[in-house]
Amino acid sequence: MGETLFVDTGAARLRVQLDGPLTGPPLMFSNSLGAALEMWDAQVKHFEDHRRIIRYDVRGHGQSSCPPGPYAIADLARDALRILDHLGYHKVDWVGCSMGGMTGMHLLTHHAERFGRAVLGNTSPRMGPPDTDWDARILNARAGGMDSVANAMKQRWFTARCNAENPAEVKRVTDMVRKSSLEGYIGCACAIRDMDQRESIRSITNPVLVVIGTHDPATPPAHGEMMAERIPGAQKAYIDAAHISNCEAPEAYNAAIAAFLDAG
Repeated sequence: MGETLFVDTGAARLRVQLDGPLTGPPLMFSNSLGAALEMWDAQVKHFEDHRRIIRYDVRGHGQSSCPPGPYAIADLARDALRILDHLGYHKVDWVGCSMGGMTGMHLLTHHAERFGRAVLGNTSPRMGPPDTDWDARILNARAGGMDSVANAMKQRWFTARCNAENPAEVKRVTDMVRKSSLEGYIGCACAIRDMDQRESIRSITNPVLVVIGTHDPATPPAHGEMMAERIPGAQKAYIDAAHISNCEAPEAYNAAIAAFLDAG
């Protein structure tokens, strides 16, 4: 059944879920904006026989606490390190989706020695001028609440095909968004808005796999391709999905990241 615990990082109280054998190589997952650690359920099923899996709710998400915002990507990265320190892990492999990938980039450029292989999925080192998209998104969230955010994400996070053929999975994931803290969502949205890692990722030396959703409108393929060009030696994997490719196409996603992670 795994183990659930709460880790006090000094800034937040974070829900952490542990699965898999204690002696398995540690693998840490970090969720996207608005989601919770359950977004990785299909990956846990795939890896839990031979990996020690560490999942957590980012601050302001799921069952983690919501400290006053705004946040910075460095804050989110520090939270992840505090979890690892609490658990006694010096080095882990990393899988992040969207915001989790952004956090991963910061960790790889500032704390490379704490990580082995890293999957940066459906993400970008820079999300565009703050006054054209993210400020408007923050204002819309304040006006409409998390229901409006979740409804908008149905089309951004999943293809029309997935919405039609697998509405239960779309509902499962977007319901996480509905339950997320509005202030936590906005705090993390500010971190994404203010982030620019386009140059710093050139210094990454860890083995990296960039996962690209071929139909992703949130972080389009060009973003992933640019990342792969700038990160020395980075590999690419294309998934026939939109933004949350690990949930929309779990079998293809699991096969792609397993081939990379288990090659180490």
